[in-house]
Amino acid sequence: MRILLVEDDPAISGEVAEALKRRGSAVDVFSDGQTALGAPSSCHYDCILLDLGLPGIDGMQLLSRWRRSKITSPVIIITARDGLDDRIGGLDSGADDYIVKPFELSELEARIRAVMRRSGQGGEIVGLTNGELTLDPLSHEVHFKDEQGKEQSAALTAREYSLLEALLRRPGAVLSRQALEDHIYAYGEEVESNAVEFIIYNLRRKVGAKAIRNVRGVGWKVAKEA
Repeated sequence: MRILLVEDDPAISGEVAEALKRRGSAVDVFSDGQTALGAPSSCHYDCILLDLGLPGIDGMQLLSRWRRSKITSPVIIITARDGLDDRIGGLDSGADDYIVKPFELSELEARIRAVMRRSGQGGEIVGLTNGELTLDPLSHEVHFKDEQGKEQSAALTAREYSLLEALLRRPGAVLSRQALEDHIYAYGEEVESNAVEFIIYNLRRKVGAKAIRNVRGVGWKVAKEA
């Protein structure tokens, strides 16, 4: 999952970004509205976390401009403004949800899952699947059947989870190395040349080589659900 976080308080943005990265998300962080304005046009984000009290362009104006530009990514407003008028204004401007500071990170993660389900991106809380592999976003495990048909599960690292999530969101589609890198690495983050291959190698060791298929010269895919 790739997330855009627009927050001018470095303590908050640092804590939130680090927590989401531990859960397998790639997080791009901007501290003012002006520099964040063009970000969703240059990269697809699965979810946007937006503060209202931003320098440059206010968060409410930023959100309105995104929606007018047909940016459809789910947006959760994170702000200290807890008045009813602020909440209504944010939702009317195109926000999908609203969370007031201070908040628990576990609640924020739950709200991200909820807005993604409502937008059609997230599937069920437990059960992003192609019929062979099933991801559990709460435990960060993958469930599958071994060659004897016995139910198995394996714990995944943050990178493994994020890469497998990208494949399971589009079962049957071939995703290139670049597409997978864009999903699991934040903007400006250093990526080793064989990083994707290494993650896939480790995933195959856990779930079986046939579960993730290579299309030579193009990329990788998981089977489409029958």
